[in-house]
Amino acid sequence: MALKTPSTFLSPLFLPKHYTLSIFNPVSLNIYRKPTPLSCKSTHSHSPSQLPLSDTKLLSSEPEGTGAASPTRGDRFLERQQADEAAKLLIKEIKKTKKKTKKVLKVNTATACCYGCGAPLQTSEVDAPGFVDMDTYELKKKHHQLRTILCGRCRLLSHGHMITAVGGNGGYSGGKQFVSADELREKLSHLRYEKALIVKLVDIVDFNGSFLSRVRDLAGANPIILVVTKVDLLPKGTDFNCVGDWVVEAITKKKLNVLSVHLTSSKSLVGIAGVASEIQKEKKGRDVYILGSANVGKSAFISALLKMMAQRDPAAAAAQKYKPIQSAVPGTTLGPIQIDPFLGGGKLYDTPGVHLHHRQAAVVHSEDLPILAPQSRLRGQSFPVRFV
Repeated sequence: MALKTPSTFLSPLFLPKHYTLSIFNPVSLNIYRKPTPLSCKSTHSHSPSQLPLSDTKLLSSEPEGTGAASPTRGDRFLERQQADEAAKLLIKEIKKTKKKTKKVLKVNTATACCYGCGAPLQTSEVDAPGFVDMDTYELKKKHHQLRTILCGRCRLLSHGHMITAVGGNGGYSGGKQFVSADELREKLSHLRYEKALIVKLVDIVDFNGSFLSRVRDLAGANPIILVVTKVDLLPKGTDFNCVGDWVVEAITKKKLNVLSVHLTSSKSLVGIAGVASEIQKEKKGRDVYILGSANVGKSAFISALLKMMAQRDPAAAAAQKYKPIQSAVPGTTLGPIQIDPFLGGGKLYDTPGVHLHHRQAAVVHSEDLPILAPQSRLRGQSFPVRFV
């Protein structure tokens, strides 16, 4: 049995009267169908007056596109275009408002801090870091001099008092604890997302303990200048070239890429000039962050750096007046301290020390730390090797 072609099925002879086929084209068929009204029967009879307004509209109105006042395709296209333009304008306004709110939040969250330790200023808790007398606070605030305030804790530290403030993992058990070591580390988490120059400090007396092997978790991909501090404590006659080669070999084993390595002493200013020139060379308008473990000598290094830079830079000489406080207590710095020593842009930041639980300072009472810390040169002693 031969198959019937489409022309036999769609022939005008087989179509009802209310169907019309204008032009037969095997490729494209234009079939127009008269809309058939649908009615639903219900067990409850309702009169048209008892029906809801929406139902009467559905029964009385014709389907969309068939009435006399129905919109044409051009009208619908214009409506879509206008709706798209309105949506674009709304999105732009939302973005503008978001930018404004972000700027406002940045201004509101900028709180005044103590220039000695970086703790936010407060007038409620006397024993807590950042405490300032109410009269002093109001007077400095009136004259816009809040950045020149030294809190009560820093005044005690400057007179030799051992006041701890850091607790938790890597913190200290003696004395009151106002902030945890994890909270201080969290304050450095933003460094990986910023374009900055990192100056990483390492204590030569405790090189492996203060190295911060996972420093890239904090610094990200930012360039690093490695500064080895307290070389003045090494025994007399120490060959600094051999020490430098040993440090370079150690950082190569630790797979840390650095721009340069400097052996320095904040007390005798050895090597500080080289670090200052390296910072000016590599800064390139970026902010400079001093990073290192707790009690590695960051505040002392900043004081020595400002003293060296003040010989040529008047901005560094002015910044010397309000420099971070120095103390033997690990955890002296409790927040980032902003310093303005550069004329060509960029700022210098002293950061809170990273507290490590395996270091000696984390397990010894704070009152015993000055006794254990070396105050003079170490004495080298050699032992003969006997072969049996």
